[in-house]
Amino acid sequence: MTTHAALLVLADGRFPAGGHAHSGGAEAAVKAGRITCAADLEDFCRGRLHTAGLVAGALAAAAALGLDPRELDAAADARTPSPALRLAARRLGRQLLRAARASWPGAELDELARCFPKGAHQPVVLGLAARAAGLGPPDAAYCALYESVSGPATATVRLLSLDPFDATGVLARLAPELDAVARTAVDAAGRAAAEGLQALPAASGPLLEIMAEAHASWPARLFAS
Repeated sequence: MTTHAALLVLADGRFPAGGHAHSGGAEAAVKAGRITCAADLEDFCRGRLHTAGLVAGALAAAAALGLDPRELDAAADARTPSPALRLAARRLGRQLLRAARASWPGAELDELARCFPKGAHQPVVLGLAARAAGLGPPDAAYCALYESVSGPATATVRLLSLDPFDATGVLARLAPELDAVARTAVDAAGRAAAEGLQALPAASGPLLEIMAEAHASWPARLFAS
């Protein structure tokens, strides 16, 4: 039985999935001077939404649809050139899986933990968590996409002392685009079920990958990624 209230739990920033420790690339962008104000944050989040967000949303939707999580994890690896981002995604996946298994115990989540003791990619875990919670592919896609922009927005409030009202306004203005990207992600997941995983998007954000590698080498940082 689908219960959309479970989506509120899964998407809640207080859900103990570890996302609060990650900035989605915002910390490196702030240091590089690419984010200095709410307008810059909006541009940055829009870029993430249409690249990393789209990929994550489609992977999460495909996992919620029931596609093989091992194959999806390999597809996520292939779409994440940066070793630092792959490591971060698996750490987040491991933490999310712990929280999901405590919240919605089930055989699929237990099997994922056995297959990936060091963590599967976070969007794949997110899709299976949504499935375990009785949610569908659109719910999983929305959750992944919202995380792709809400993480940087929250981090920038801490990094720049940006007005929280301005950061929230950025997320509100991006909502129509998030709706459109969610539809694209869910459509891609449906095609992947029929045509194979090559139908999943492979949108690229090269600067995010480059900044992630630089960020991982910093001797001191506020966020893990």
